[in-house]
Amino acid sequence: MQSSRNVKPPVFNPITGAIRALAMDAVQQANSGHPGAPMGMAEIAEVLWRHHLKHNPANPKWADRDRFVLSNGHGSMLLYALLHLTGYDLPIEELKRFRQLHSKTPGHPEYGYAPGVETTTGPLGQGITNAVGMALAERLLAAEFNRPGHEIVDHHTWVFLGDGCLMEGISHEACSLAGTWKLGKLIAFYDDNDISIDGHVGGWFTDDTPKRFEAYGWQVIRDVQGHDPVAIEAAIQQAKADTARPTLICCKTVIGAGAPNKQDSHDVHGAPLGAAEIEATRAHIGWHHPPFEIPAGVRAEWNARNKGAALEAHWSASFAAYRTAFPELAAEFERRMAGELPADWRDHVDAVLAKVIDKAETIASRKASQNTIEAFAPRLPDLLGGSADLAGSNLTMWSGSRSVGPEGGGNYVHYGVREFGMAAIANGIALHGGLIPYTATFLMFSEYARNALRMAALMKLRQVFVFTHDSIGLGEDGPTHQPVEQTASLRLMPNMDTWRPCDTVESALAWACALERRDGPSALCFSRQNLPFQVRSADQVAAIRRGGYVLSEAEGAAQAVIIATGSEVALAVAAQQALAAEGIAVRVVSMPSTNVFDRQDPAYKAEVLPAGLPRVAVEAGVTDGWYKYVGLEGRIIGLDRFGESAPAGELFKYFGITAEAVTEAVKSLLK
Repeated sequence: MQSSRNVKPPVFNPITGAIRALAMDAVQQANSGHPGAPMGMAEIAEVLWRHHLKHNPANPKWADRDRFVLSNGHGSMLLYALLHLTGYDLPIEELKRFRQLHSKTPGHPEYGYAPGVETTTGPLGQGITNAVGMALAERLLAAEFNRPGHEIVDHHTWVFLGDGCLMEGISHEACSLAGTWKLGKLIAFYDDNDISIDGHVGGWFTDDTPKRFEAYGWQVIRDVQGHDPVAIEAAIQQAKADTARPTLICCKTVIGAGAPNKQDSHDVHGAPLGAAEIEATRAHIGWHHPPFEIPAGVRAEWNARNKGAALEAHWSASFAAYRTAFPELAAEFERRMAGELPADWRDHVDAVLAKVIDKAETIASRKASQNTIEAFAPRLPDLLGGSADLAGSNLTMWSGSRSVGPEGGGNYVHYGVREFGMAAIANGIALHGGLIPYTATFLMFSEYARNALRMAALMKLRQVFVFTHDSIGLGEDGPTHQPVEQTASLRLMPNMDTWRPCDTVESALAWACALERRDGPSALCFSRQNLPFQVRSADQVAAIRRGGYVLSEAEGAAQAVIIATGSEVALAVAAQQALAAEGIAVRVVSMPSTNVFDRQDPAYKAEVLPAGLPRVAVEAGVTDGWYKYVGLEGRIIGLDRFGESAPAGELFKYFGITAEAVTEAVKSLLK
C-alpha cells in the first residue's frame, strides 16, 4: 500500500473475500478481464449492497427499486459477483463462463444479458451519465405521481465510477446538470485508486476532483477510507441526509487490494493475476476455498431474496392503497412503467394523419415535426422532450411544454450545449422506464453524440433523436453546420431506424413509427427549408410505414425508377414530370427510411423496385449507400464533398442537385 496516499488497508473477511475470490477466479479462467476494480471496491460494494440498496433479486424489474450503475464497466466481475451472491438468476456456471460466447457475463455489463444489469457500461463516462438520467426520471415521476401519504416513486440511484469516467468530458456535461437539477437521490462513489491502464494517473490526471464537483453544486464527502466499512457507512448516511444535492463520495482505495504482489499497480488493472498471485492472494486474504466455491454461511450472509421480497411487498401494499385512492393515476403509472402506448393510440394517429392530409401544407419538415409533437404529446404524457440549446431552431417545444428545473416536475429539458451528455442522459431516462425521451440538435452535431446514439441502439432503447437542418439546405451557416455524411452513417448503425421525411405526412408517420418502436431508437432527420406536400392515396399513406414505397407511378410502362428521400423527393417528382413531357415514363419511389425498407419481405421490395429497370437515386449527401439500390450501372445525384456557405437555393444549383440533373441522369441510362 502507498503510505503517501494514506490509504487504510482492508481487514479481510469472508464476506468481502467472496467478491475478491469470484473476481480473480473468473478473470483467471477467462484469461481476460479486470480484477483490480472488483478487488479494490469490495468493501464499498459490501456496505452498499448488504445494508442500503433497495432491490429484490427475484424481481429485477420492480418499479421502485434502487438503480445501481457500474460506470467503470471494465470491473464487470464486481457486478456479476454481487448479482450472484445476492440471489439474482445468475448461477455460478455463468460466472465460470465469464467473457465467453453467449454467456450472461460478457466482458462489460450488457443490458439485457443478466438480470439486474441496469445499463450497458464500458465506454467510460456514460454510466454516470445514464445514472443522471435515471435520477432525473425518478424525480420527474415522483413529482407527477406521488401524492401526500402515497410516495410510490421513492428510490435512489447509486453509481460506482473511477478516474477514467472523470477524465471523459461527458462526465462534466452530466454532473454539471445533475448539480443544477439538484438530484439529491443520486449518490456516486469515486474509486480514487490513482491507477488507470497506463499506470499511475499523476502524469495525466491532476484535477482537484472534490473542488470540481463542489463547483457543480454537489455535496462532496472527501477522503473516505474506501476499505473501512465504518467510514463508508458514515459517508452513505451523510449522503442520504442531503436531499437537495447529489453526492460524490471520494473513496481512497488500492486497486487489486488483497493481491500482495500486484496491488496498487496497473498490472492488476486489466489482466489476470496469474496462478501464483492467486495462490498468494488466497493466503493473504484468508480465503481457503477452491475456485468458484462459496461456503453456505457466506452465501446466507449475502442472500437478499427474503429482504428484497419484504421490501417489494411493503411497496405493493402501499401501491394497492394508492390504487384505491387514485385509480386513474395508478393505471397510468402501470401503463407507463410497462412501456405500453395508450389503448387508442392507433386511432389517434389516424385522426392526426387525416388532419395533416387535409391541410396539405408546404412547410419545413422541422415545422411538420413540431406540429406532430403538438398533436401527439397531449395523448402521451410519457413524452419528455429536450434539446441542446436549440429549442427554437429544432422546433421541439409545444404549447404544453414545461421546463424541467431544480424543483418539481416538467416535460422539457434544456440540456444546454451538451449533445453527448443529452443523448446519454436520455438513454438513462429510457432505461429507468415511465418516460419516452426525445432529444434534438442539428443533424451535424449528431457527431458529438455519436457514441450515446450507438449505445441506445446497442441496448435497444426507445429513444427518439430529432435532428434538424439535415442538409446543405440549411444554407449560410456553411460547411461546419452542413451535414453531408451524417444521414448515411446513421443508416449504417445497427438497430438504428433513420427517417428522412419528404413532407408533413411522412413526418407524422416517422414520429408515429419511432414512438411505437420498442426494440430500438429512431433518428428523425428534418429540413430547415420548406418542402412541398405530396398527394397520396390511402394505400400509399399506409405504405410509408414500410420505409419505401411508390409515391408517383409512371404514366404507362415505367422505363426507369427514381429513388429519393427528404427534400430531394420534390426534385424527383419534378424530374418525373419533365421526363413525361419528353415521352419518358418513370416511377418515383420515396424512401424515408432505408433501414425499415430493408426489413421488408423480398416480394414487396421487388414490387417497389422491379428488377431490370434502370435506377437513379438522389439525396443531398454522400452517395455510397445508394449503390445497393441502383447497382453499379445506376446513377446517383449526391454530394461527396463538404458544403459551402451560401443561400440554400444557390447551393443546390452549385452542387448539381437539381431536377435537371436527375432528368439528365435518367436519360443517360436510357441511351
